[in-house]
Amino acid sequence: MSENTTHLHAVRELEPRLEFRTIHGYRRAYRICGSGPVLLLIHGIGDNSSTWGPVQAELARHYTVVAPDLLGHGKSDKPRADYSVAAYANGMRDLLGVLDIDRVTVIGHSLGGGVAMQFVYQFPQFVERLILVGAGGVTHDVNIALRAASLPIGAGMLTMLRVPGVVPALHAVGALAGPLLGHTGLGRDLPDTLRILSDLPEPRASSAFTRTLRAVVDWRGQVVTMLDRCYLTESIPVQLIWGRQDSVIPVSHARMAHAAMPGSRLEIFSRSGHFPFHDDPARFIAVVRSFIEETEPSVYDQQQLRQLLRAGADSDDLTGSAATRAAVLDALDHEQRSAT
Repeated sequence: MSENTTHLHAVRELEPRLEFRTIHGYRRAYRICGSGPVLLLIHGIGDNSSTWGPVQAELARHYTVVAPDLLGHGKSDKPRADYSVAAYANGMRDLLGVLDIDRVTVIGHSLGGGVAMQFVYQFPQFVERLILVGAGGVTHDVNIALRAASLPIGAGMLTMLRVPGVVPALHAVGALAGPLLGHTGLGRDLPDTLRILSDLPEPRASSAFTRTLRAVVDWRGQVVTMLDRCYLTESIPVQLIWGRQDSVIPVSHARMAHAAMPGSRLEIFSRSGHFPFHDDPARFIAVVRSFIEETEPSVYDQQQLRQLLRAGADSDDLTGSAATRAAVLDALDHEQRSAT
């Protein structure tokens, strides 16, 4: 094999390939590339695996990178089905099973962060490390637009996207508003918000979006939160990555999660919004690589898990530890003072 042919083969190995597997009768799409230890990349609500495009190929130089389209999203089937966080975690387990993958570092963005946390909770034996990126499910607070979208009127408004000309009009408004919003959180997140909205006019996609949203959000905020169980990550290396200007999941959630997860690392991108891997992909890749290189993969220990569960069961505290509870309250107080 010539040097040029070898180089071409190596480049092709780094290019994400869209592949499909049928699981429980439904077609699941995923993008895969690279070789080595496995990274499982889980996208957010309404999004799809292509969102990882700015970082997937580069990460594939060192790892096998698997980025699925969640059921109801992207190229995966969109049936009338269970779109709860627990069901999505089951789907990740099943996909890894058919791909003969036993252990992963799981990276979850937005809703995918909540799925990643649930995956760790349900299937700790699969998890080497956990990376949460602008993750949902930390506490109840969430963008008011998502609260509104979870209401019956929200589903009705999504149908308006099917009216010819509405989506192009939204993009035109976005093009005008972008320069005005500048480098604010809304300005940084607007292009990705419009990109996601562009996929929702298709009836099955909007139905899946609504079912997924209502499983995790209502008019009062996020329904599922992780603060009551995150002490269970004590034996798993955890990296938090957040944009300081995140307009969807406030950066205060990062500090709460950091305080509540013993030994976790926190990296805040000061000039990023809800998609730090889009705003600064080089830094994102560097943080992921450093975290993996500097930590040992967790080893599943059933006895240790039992001890943690018993300690949590014996505690009246939300996070399983009075010290952790105090740290969370300190983080909340810090954010409130900063806001004023």
